[in-house]
Amino acid sequence: MAHDHTLDSSGHSHGHSHGHDHGHSHDHGHSHDHGHGHDHNHDHGPADKGGPHDHGIWTRNHVFLGEGHSRAESRAKWAAIVTAVFMCVEIVCGLAYHSMALLADGAHMATHVGALGLAAGAYWLARRHAASGRFSFGSGKFGDLAAFSSAIILGVTALAVAIESIQRIVTPAAVQFGDALLIACIGLVVNLVSALILKDSHHGHDHGGHSHGHDNNMRAAYVHVLADAATSVLAIMALAAGYYFGLGILDPISGLVGAFVIASWSYGLVRDSGMVLLDADADPAMSDEIRGFLENELKARIPDLHLWRLGPGHRGLIVSLISPDAISAENVKATLRARYPDLSHVTVEVAVCADCT
Repeated sequence: MAHDHTLDSSGHSHGHSHGHDHGHSHDHGHSHDHGHGHDHNHDHGPADKGGPHDHGIWTRNHVFLGEGHSRAESRAKWAAIVTAVFMCVEIVCGLAYHSMALLADGAHMATHVGALGLAAGAYWLARRHAASGRFSFGSGKFGDLAAFSSAIILGVTALAVAIESIQRIVTPAAVQFGDALLIACIGLVVNLVSALILKDSHHGHDHGGHSHGHDNNMRAAYVHVLADAATSVLAIMALAAGYYFGLGILDPISGLVGAFVIASWSYGLVRDSGMVLLDADADPAMSDEIRGFLENELKARIPDLHLWRLGPGHRGLIVSLISPDAISAENVKATLRARYPDLSHVTVEVAVCADCT
């Protein structure tokens, strides 16, 4: 005789009822979306057995945007605007003063305008398509796609800087240390201003010991600015040494060090954003914890469990249970979501095996 195990919000099973539970159930009892800008409230006509009623508690929107999405979009946009203004000033001054150094730095700053514009554009696209039914699990990954692209740009930049630095070591070139030092200082100021604009939106938050709110798109923009700030600091030190002490060799050496720093940050971004885009396990430790919780509380076997990231602060979970007793899928989902608030989309499949003990 099968028993129906139910779970309260603390995760303890209690009570029983006769019956069997076969099949599976999708969690629509929370704020995940179906790709529309409104809840699906199905009002049935008089012909329906129960009369007019609302299915809204099961059917909602798949909007998986990060907390503070609009604020992050605004910050990325303003950082891009500030950088673009300084870029234009440098280019205009370079043309007016016939300074190739200013023109070169202005062109270099254009890559940062592009990276910051890419971040702002990803936020806009994610918001614009948040209610689109074309995206099965929402538009939250636009930011990760932009972060991956920005990381590739950073990697290519690091490679170009490394090649140029090696060439300068092998074949030294005359450096206008005074002009270059001024430009490096200007570049540092621009990057510090952009970093201050982006800083508050960079950090994620933590729920129950599981950090999940990290926004790879904002992280990419922040890293892009920090990478340029770090290379500016190295350049200022090397150029000052060359200007005051004649140590010109430090200029290309600082370029190599900067290239290494940029490449390491680029690798971290490619790895993290790439894993999200490939739907890798969002948190192996959390997956093991969920598996252990279900096995210990329900005495069920877990043949299949998938945990992945839907967007900043949102995760999806699909889990299959094999139990000797009947289990309510709805109770399992409610308990999991109460225990792990960042589970925004949960699907539970239950199979009852009478021969299991």
